[in-house]
Amino acid sequence: MSVRKIAASGRLAAGIGAAVLASAAFAQNESAQEAARIDLTGYWVSVVSEDWRHRMATPRRGDYESVPLNDEGRRVADQWDLERDNAAGLECKAFGVGGLMRQPGRLRIEWDDPNTLRIDFDAGTQTRLLHFDPGVAPPAEKTWQGHSVAEWVGPPRPRGQAPVRAQIGNSAGPIAPGGGGRGQRGGPPPPASVNEGGALKVVTTGFREGYLRKNGVPYSESAVITEYFHRLPQHPNGDTWLHVVTIVEDPLYLNEPFYTSTHFKLEPSGARWNPTPCRTAPPPP
Repeated sequence: MSVRKIAASGRLAAGIGAAVLASAAFAQNESAQEAARIDLTGYWVSVVSEDWRHRMATPRRGDYESVPLNDEGRRVADQWDLERDNAAGLECKAFGVGGLMRQPGRLRIEWDDPNTLRIDFDAGTQTRLLHFDPGVAPPAEKTWQGHSVAEWVGPPRPRGQAPVRAQIGNSAGPIAPGGGGRGQRGGPPPPASVNEGGALKVVTTGFREGYLRKNGVPYSESAVITEYFHRLPQHPNGDTWLHVVTIVEDPLYLNEPFYTSTHFKLEPSGARWNPTPCRTAPPPP
């Protein structure tokens, strides 16, 4: 069997296994909040230590370094016009689900109900609802944030027991899959433990087209966006980090999946929470 077929079979098996776990949780009347493998709630501030010019400032038109755009994607990106977007009421194109996580700012994560996790962003004053109930229907009209279906992924654990901990270099204890990278860019050096109890997986569709970056680098309504949220164990200095891996697959504008790795640090309170409207600063002349 080829490596590609083996990988595909592995992905299929993992998907089936995750679906079985999700169905079992609902069949046992255990809410997603009760079944949570990690605690993502709280206020988190983005820490930008890579892709500075693409995230903290507005790059010039045509600067799409490291984004695997195809010919059509480059054509659309090269036609970006900020004033035209603003005049058309499309100020939030850079604050849609495909680019919002890369905007500098803060997140507020809380449970909207026992099976829906809510993420508020102060950048653009945006809200995402992550639905653990697969039966929730998507909205009739496409929105900037689309329809997100969430599930906990990781090793199963009996109800009431503490989450297992995945450890780098630990060959004796249980290893939670998808625990984050070794040497991922954009955050602190990984501690001894990468994550506790697995991760949150989110798949989003049904959104309006938007921008991967502020300068008009596009993603289409045909894209599928998959995210993995990992809460890292507390650092010896007391900091707690959130690591989000985002995978954008877009048959219209991308030659291959576009991966980003984004980091946030837990804040003690919401004292610095400051929602602002969708606004993109002009690029340099």
